[in-house]
Amino acid sequence: MNKLNPSVKLHLLIGLLLGVWGFLFAWFTRPYEHGQMNQQIWINVSVGFSLFASLSYLLTAGIQNSVYKKLTYWNGYLESGVYLVFFTFYSISTYYLYKSSLINGYYDFGEFMIEIIFNIFLILTPLLFIARQYIAKLIPQEEEQEHIILKGENKLDFLKIKQSELVCISNAQNYVEIYYLEQGEIRTKLIRTSLKKLQAEFPFLLQIHRSHLINPEHFKSWVDSHTISLNQLELPVSKNYKEGLLSL
Repeated sequence: MNKLNPSVKLHLLIGLLLGVWGFLFAWFTRPYEHGQMNQQIWINVSVGFSLFASLSYLLTAGIQNSVYKKLTYWNGYLESGVYLVFFTFYSISTYYLYKSSLINGYYDFGEFMIEIIFNIFLILTPLLFIARQYIAKLIPQEEEQEHIILKGENKLDFLKIKQSELVCISNAQNYVEIYYLEQGEIRTKLIRTSLKKLQAEFPFLLQIHRSHLINPEHFKSWVDSHTISLNQLELPVSKNYKEGLLSL
C-alpha cells in the first residue's frame, strides 16, 4: 500500500474494532485453558485481549502518523513496519497478561508466540489489511490532488508542495532549482534530477526556455518580447517556446 490515510478518527475506529475482535476471539476460541478458569476469569481475559488489541493499534497509529508527518510519503516498507510494530506491542502486552496471576500460564515466550500469537497473526493480518486498505480509499480526491511530490534521484531528496505553490523550475547543471511559494514568499530547493523528467511527470508544466519550466498559473505578464513576469520573478523566453505562452 503506497497511500496512508492519517485520519485520527478512522484509525481510532480500527482500534475499537480490533478491541471488539480481541474480546470475541478470546471468549469464543479460548486459546488456552490452564487450571480452573471459570467464566469470570474468561471475561477478564477477554477484556484484557480486547484492551491490549485497541491500545497496541492506537500506539502504532500514533507512531505511523509521526513518521508520515516527518517523511511526507508512504510505501510498502513503511506499511509492513506498521504490522511489525502492532504485533510486537500486542504480543508483549498479552504475554504479560498470560503470565499474570489471573492466568498463571506455563508457556514461555517462544511457546506463547507459536501456540497463540501465530494463530492470531494468521487470522488478524488479513482483517487489518482490509481495514487499512478501505480507509486509504476514503482519502478525499481533492486532498490527493492538492499536493505534488517532486523527487530527485535520492529517495530522501524530494519536495512536497501544493501544485498551486509551484512557480517554476530552472536547470542548475546536474540539479534543478525549484521555486515555490511558502506563506507568500518565494523559496527555493535543489534536487538532483532533470527538467525533462519533471516535465514528463507533471504535464501541466510549460517549457519557456531550455533551462526553465513554469507553472502557467503564475504567469503574470510580458515584460518585453523576450521576458515574462511570474510571481516575484522574471524569466527569459526562447523563440522556440514562445508560441506556447502566446496561446495561454
